Amino acid sequence: MDDGRLTVSGLSKQYRGVTAVDDLSFEVEAGRVTGFLGPNGAGKTTTLRMLLNLITPTRGTALVGGRRYADLAEPTRIVGAVLEASSAHRGRTGRNHLRAGCIASGLPFSRADEVLEQVGLTPAADRTFKGYSLGMRQRLGIATAMLGDPQVLVLDEPANGLDPVGIRWMREFLRDLAAQGRTVLVSSHLLSEMQALADDVVIVAAGRLVRQGSVTDVVSSLSRDDRVIVETPEPERLLAALSEDAVVTAERSPGGLLISGASAVQVGRAALRAGVLLHQLRSDQPDLEDVFLELTHDKAGIR
Repeated sequence: MDDGRLTVSGLSKQYRGVTAVDDLSFEVEAGRVTGFLGPNGAGKTTTLRMLLNLITPTRGTALVGGRRYADLAEPTRIVGAVLEASSAHRGRTGRNHLRAGCIASGLPFSRADEVLEQVGLTPAADRTFKGYSLGMRQRLGIATAMLGDPQVLVLDEPANGLDPVGIRWMREFLRDLAAQGRTVLVSSHLLSEMQALADDVVIVAAGRLVRQGSVTDVVSSLSRDDRVIVETPEPERLLAALSEDAVVTAERSPGGLLISGASAVQVGRAALRAGVLLHQLRSDQPDLEDVFLELTHDKAGIR
C-alpha cells in the first residue's frame, strides 16, 4: 500500500433504478481527521460500504492507498472500521470478544488487552456484553477496529451513546491517531463536534459531492461580514444612529440584537457618536452547521 490515502473516483450505486450515490469523487488524506457529512439519505453509509467492499459499486472506484479493499492481503492490519455500534454475543466478555477477533485476524491475545487499554475499557474487560451501555459498546467497536493497528480508521457515527466525557475522549483519541500519520474518516451528524474534531470535511447531499475542503475554508466560504450581534439597553437610539450611515435591519436573537447591513466597526462608531452603551458587540460568524444547512437545505433525499 502506497499510503493511507482514500480515493473515491466517479463512484455510483443504484438500487432498482434509485440512485443512492451519484458520480461521487473525493480524497481523504493521511495524517488528518476528515468528517464525512450529509443529511439522512445522502449516501454516506452506502459510500462507506462500497469503500469496505461490503457492496459492489455500479460504477467507479473506492481505493485505499491506491488499491481496492478486496485486493488488500491483510485488510484488518490496514483498515479498521465501525459502521454501527459493536455487536457481540451477549454472554461473552469484552476481552473474549476481542480475543475472538484476534483469532480471526491471526493476532496474539495480548493485542486484545492493548486495545482495551487504548479505549479505556480495561475495568470492564471481564463484564459480559449484555451489561455494556451503548457508549461502552461504541468503545468496544473501536477497540475491535484497532486490533490490527491499522493505518486507516473508518467510523460511522462513533459518538452515538457517548456522554460528554466520552465525546471528549473520542475527540482526543481520533486526533491522536491522525497525529501519528493515520487516516481517520468519520461520518457524523454532530456538526458542532465535527467542527471541533475534523481538519477537513466532505459534504454530500442526494448522493453527490457539494463541498470538500478544510473546515476553516469551508466555514469561511459563508461570509457574514455585514451581520453583527449587539447587546445594548438602548436599541432604538443605536438603530437611529446607524441609519445615518447605512440601511440596516434588526431582529431579536438569543444572543441579543441581530443587525444586518452594518459591520462591527460601523456599529461601534455609531454607538460612540450617539453615546449609546454597548454590553456586547461581535460579528455574527457562521459555523459548520450554518454552512451545512446552506449547502444541503434543498438537496435532502431518501436513500
